[in-house]
Amino acid sequence: MATRLRARGAALIALIATALALPAVPVAGAPAPISILSVSAENVKPGDTVRLRVRVTNTGNRTETAIVVIGGGLRCATGCRAEPSLKPGQSFDLEATLVAPTVSPNVTTGLNISAAVRLGEQNSFDHKMVYVHGPGTSSPDAEEPSTDVVRVAGRVRDSDGKAVGGAALTVRDSAGHEYRTTSDRSGRFSIKSSAGKPIAAGPITIIVALDGYRTTRATVTGTAGDTASTLVTLAAVAPPTKTPPSPEAAASSTPAADEASEPETSEAAAVPPAVKAVSDESSSFLLFTILGGLLIAGGMGALALVIRRRRAPN
Repeated sequence: MATRLRARGAALIALIATALALPAVPVAGAPAPISILSVSAENVKPGDTVRLRVRVTNTGNRTETAIVVIGGGLRCATGCRAEPSLKPGQSFDLEATLVAPTVSPNVTTGLNISAAVRLGEQNSFDHKMVYVHGPGTSSPDAEEPSTDVVRVAGRVRDSDGKAVGGAALTVRDSAGHEYRTTSDRSGRFSIKSSAGKPIAAGPITIIVALDGYRTTRATVTGTAGDTASTLVTLAAVAPPTKTPPSPEAAASSTPAADEASEPETSEAAAVPPAVKAVSDESSSFLLFTILGGLLIAGGMGALALVIRRRRAPN
């Protein structure tokens, strides 16, 4: 039994040594017997955890027990060995957890993660380089500290502490950038910084306006990499009061005054249209014509009477 274990251990050591020494040579036109699918990080610090995902495929013509071993320069924590039984064409995914070792200060070391498999009489492997950055060095994956405010958020309420929804908000940062939003039904609002329009750190002015309330202005200090929060209280605008009329004004507003204020109807409008009057000259001429006619008629009558008397026998 001991001899068998020593033989298997020697085979595993030889398998790992071969994996670290030789490059991966996948069979053309066929899936590789083993391949590293993903590595959680390629730049780490001492003590960081690296998650590895490996896929093993039986490329032979019969069922085989695949001996899978994960090794290399990182210390194996979990999932670094498996022996699945695979049918022809069947695949198996293995997930392992590795830990980056300690390296000297101001030193960056590149270490291989190796995944090896023995299927039948064939050994195959794949590898991935991971860089461990010692104290005093910077990792390419390390994010630079943000110089912008993450977001501006808050709540709008009235003088009684009730939420005010539908209020229009204008947010202006220290760089002069303006952002607009509206408070929701619970009075809350939020504006998130983005790469295209970041919110600069420093004093941030918030202007809130809504019909029926006084426009309110508030200022909050925004810190880089943090959220600026504020609470805005709106004061309602009092409705205009109606002043009752004075007694003198009430007395002057009598029915007689109302009647007097009504427009008068002209008498000419009430009188039907009269016959057009003739001028004085025309009237005098007409009068003399009538009198003359009467005198002539009278004269003619007298003359006829005289003639009649002369012809009459005595």
